[in-house]
Amino acid sequence: MAIKIFRNFFKRVFTGIFRDKKEISLGFYGPPNAGKTSLANRICKDFTGEEIGTVSKIPHETRNVQSKKVEIEYKGKKIIFKMIDTPGIATKIDYEDFLKFKVKKKEARKRAKEATQGVVESIKWLDDMDLVVIVLDSTENPYNQVNITIIGNLVARKIPVLIVANKTDLKKSNIKKIESAFPDYDIVEISAKYGKNLEEFYESVFKLSKKV
Repeated sequence: MAIKIFRNFFKRVFTGIFRDKKEISLGFYGPPNAGKTSLANRICKDFTGEEIGTVSKIPHETRNVQSKKVEIEYKGKKIIFKMIDTPGIATKIDYEDFLKFKVKKKEARKRAKEATQGVVESIKWLDDMDLVVIVLDSTENPYNQVNITIIGNLVARKIPVLIVANKTDLKKSNIKKIESAFPDYDIVEISAKYGKNLEEFYESVFKLSKKV
């Protein structure tokens, strides 16, 4: 009995010490070319000096789930995040979409197949997420099947969500449309390309982490 009490005591002590060091799985989801990898790269580079993936104007450049552990420090607090960058979610992926970017037909078919598998993989990874950042292109219409599908899956799993309105550096950016489409969620305006407003992003992520 004494041994059990002793063990429980140390369990409580060590849990208290390492509570702030808990590793949190942070997933980046959204449609293709919204800026998921650009944002993940900037965060990883800021805190590790290394990027997580390759960025390209060609859609579905990220076709496999990629991850990297990053300790993020904000206002004196540190949290270890397992950053998970996922392929862009799409309801339909056609190899002809790649031909528009002068990709050869054989390579286009290969990319389309890999991108389709990547979408399936991304959805499966939702079961391992502690919280999710949905990255949206603020120059695009947010009212589409892809965004509704992503939100629906997250709501069903009760995963905390932060919506990021990216590409605010562009003239066509329209934050109000995103706010109108998702009034029940916190929305942070950023430019991953120029690192604009990342302070608010980190503050929102740390705040959301308390719900994990």
